[in-house]
Amino acid sequence: MANAQIRLGQSQYATQKPVDILELDYSKPKKYKIAEIKAVGLSTLDETAIISLSGLKVGDDITVPGDAISNALKKLWAQGIIGDVKILVTKIEGEEIFLLLDLTERPRFSIVEFTGVTSTQEGELRDKIQIRGRVVREDVLNSSQRSIVRYFVEKGYLNTEVKIIQQRDETFPNSVKLLFEVDKKSKVKINEIDIVGNENIADGKIKKKMKKTNEHARVWVFKDVFERVKNADAENIASSLTETHPVSDEEVKMYMNKNFKLNFFNSSKFNETEYRNDKDNIINYYQTKGYRDATILSDSVYTFDERNVNIDLQMEEGRQYYYRNITFTGNYIHDDQELLTRLGLQKGDIYNKELQDKRLNYDPTKGDDISSLYQDDGYLFFQVTAYEVNVAEDSIDIEMRIFEGPQVTVNSVSIEGNERTSDHVVMREIRILPGQKFNRSLLVRTIRELSQVGYFDPETINPDLRPNFEDATVDIVFQLEERPNDQIELSGGWGGFYGFVGTVGLVFNNFSIKNIGDFSKWRPLPVGDGQKVSLRVQANGRSFQNYSLSFTEPWFGGKKPNALSVSFNHSVQRQINTYSQTNFGDETGFFKITGVTVGLAKRVTWPDDYFSISNSLQLQLYEFNNYGNYFGLSYPTGKSKSFTFNTTVSRSNVDSPIYPRMGSEISLGVNFTPPYASLNKSLDSDSPDQEKYAWLEYHKWMFDAKFYTPIFGSSKMVVSARTHMGFLGSYGKKIGVIPLERFVMGGDGMTFNNFSLGQEIIGLRGYENQVITPGRIKRDAGLETTYGGIVYNKYVMELRYLVSPNPSATIFLLGFAEAGNNWGSYSEFNPYDLKKSAGFGARIFMPAFGLLGIDWGYGFDPAPGEFQPSGGMFHFTIGQQFR
Repeated sequence: MANAQIRLGQSQYATQKPVDILELDYSKPKKYKIAEIKAVGLSTLDETAIISLSGLKVGDDITVPGDAISNALKKLWAQGIIGDVKILVTKIEGEEIFLLLDLTERPRFSIVEFTGVTSTQEGELRDKIQIRGRVVREDVLNSSQRSIVRYFVEKGYLNTEVKIIQQRDETFPNSVKLLFEVDKKSKVKINEIDIVGNENIADGKIKKKMKKTNEHARVWVFKDVFERVKNADAENIASSLTETHPVSDEEVKMYMNKNFKLNFFNSSKFNETEYRNDKDNIINYYQTKGYRDATILSDSVYTFDERNVNIDLQMEEGRQYYYRNITFTGNYIHDDQELLTRLGLQKGDIYNKELQDKRLNYDPTKGDDISSLYQDDGYLFFQVTAYEVNVAEDSIDIEMRIFEGPQVTVNSVSIEGNERTSDHVVMREIRILPGQKFNRSLLVRTIRELSQVGYFDPETINPDLRPNFEDATVDIVFQLEERPNDQIELSGGWGGFYGFVGTVGLVFNNFSIKNIGDFSKWRPLPVGDGQKVSLRVQANGRSFQNYSLSFTEPWFGGKKPNALSVSFNHSVQRQINTYSQTNFGDETGFFKITGVTVGLAKRVTWPDDYFSISNSLQLQLYEFNNYGNYFGLSYPTGKSKSFTFNTTVSRSNVDSPIYPRMGSEISLGVNFTPPYASLNKSLDSDSPDQEKYAWLEYHKWMFDAKFYTPIFGSSKMVVSARTHMGFLGSYGKKIGVIPLERFVMGGDGMTFNNFSLGQEIIGLRGYENQVITPGRIKRDAGLETTYGGIVYNKYVMELRYLVSPNPSATIFLLGFAEAGNNWGSYSEFNPYDLKKSAGFGARIFMPAFGLLGIDWGYGFDPAPGEFQPSGGMFHFTIGQQFR
């Protein structure tokens, strides 16, 4: 132990001579007044602060020897920053005493380094230990060492060793360099999980409930064959290979379970914390099957080899129980029969505590649990507790004891954390308001609405309820965490002689026109009112350009959710000479579309308040200049116009716009123009194209439906089922279906790849872009000029897995199977004749760039005009692809 004492003497820093020892009689303590206190030996610490920490002050009366000095020593030691301390008496004059604190500081860590780790691991470890600048102490070193070991153990490196090396740092006073030498060794995985005692539930079902504790994937088809060959001599190899013996079904199951592990997508590393959680999952699963008394009698984790461990579990299942009598007490508002109907359990059902708790308290899939019956009617303090009042043989009697409490009124609703977004923008999304009865469903709906606006992190939206039982009121504070939601789209490449292929897009999702003049609201543009401004420029050299600008006010008028949108779009596609050597690269013709759209969308409350109706008017000018008969038009130069009214009815109740886990999105939209040809008696089917199509007339119907369902009780794995249909029609046979606004199908569904104007682009992964298009091959062969379909169907099934819910980079993987086709006439339409494909892909959503995706798809059928299946190919997507 370091030296800690009071004595007469001379410090190496003192200037006075030592006081004669006879002047202090330790057998007769004497009182003195402190005349002076000094501290020496400090290199980084402040002298005044150290003296203050000792508790001694000039002017204090102290007894020497006595408790004051002892307590000062204890206080200095308690700081953990002193390596050695002496309290010296440098002088005594009458009743005054002069003290000197002779100290030695502990060194501090100046530089912390790691070896044996990656740069990413090093960054995470620095965040965990953070000891740079701290005093060198054994407990700090030991704690840091344990943290490093624990960090790698959680990653599956169970045998990690950490060596600590200290070196004096000559560049800083009283400093030490610290080096952690990390030897992770091999990652330890789980070789085999052996379960015994489970007579009623199979091994495979139990292992599926161990979400984070999985055996490593393997397929040992020839294991027994190898064993026989290894143990047989040369003459008996043939007979050993053909040796057979009968086996039971149970033996087959055991063999398959032991030798076929196909969980390629699950980690097999061993993690002690997750292992404990998974043992709880096993018991919970047993209890959902009625095995109320199930327990794990014993378990052991032991080394299989240097890289693997085995796990043995000894189960005791107990008997399976059933519900017998279910009664309610304390319920005055709702009778027993109504509560039993809500509970959904009856006599003879298998005892299932998990389902019972869900139906009593909160069922997120249905929302019609018993608690919702009360809490949607204001009974916030409602409580129900299930008691097992009798357990006889295999039957259980349950008594539901209810406390209804008073009906609660919402006193106030407030918000916190919206630093960028104005209060009124948030408050207009809140469904539960002051003065109303408390309603849990409206509270949940508000959370969903706040998640959908995109300004806040959906994972951290927290409604803080502050109830007052005496007043029967509740204050609600919505705690929010804003996230950046403006987006920038930047993509580029090289398009051969077409030149540079690129897109620049800017989307400001929380814009504010009102704050343009208030520079304090510019971050970096005026924000806060929830308006959306989008600008986009897309180009493929001289061949194609598109310019678009749009503005949306989601609460036009400020009182109701009526979304007003205005947009402008101008696109030009040029034909470039690629044949003539003399005029190579010259423009030979162009096709332009210029359009303006004004729309108004409104939320409605019937059939329910998830519905919305949007209407818009669009005026477009189509201009051809020496463009040939690309669309089957007889005039290469001319103009067409369209005046279109669109109405769309949609319903959406998905829980998240980026990675929906449950809910659906359904929409039916129709575009139609006035029947110009029917009103113009001078037009008929023989009229020149330039007269027939001077004003385009058509009606187009689009239907889209998307459904999301979580599977295996997981919020990460979701099935997405989608269907898309489109129909283009005419008002009669006078001019028929127009050649523009038709459907082209195939590829990733993005116009960026082929820059098609005047057409509806439909994706179908596993096929080349726009290859599934009626008339495409015939037109090239000179037999027909039709280009594009007038009816299409498409069906998609995706299995999605959420890898990272982080709002700054949401990542999910997917596997898909889809089928679709595109027909040039209704007489050819056959909904069973579909082009099929399957594949896998990934998506990443970053607030600054939107949704980015890559897919690999394999087309199983030949494209039109082809004789071989399309085969496999990659597709890249930017932004949400809805069809």
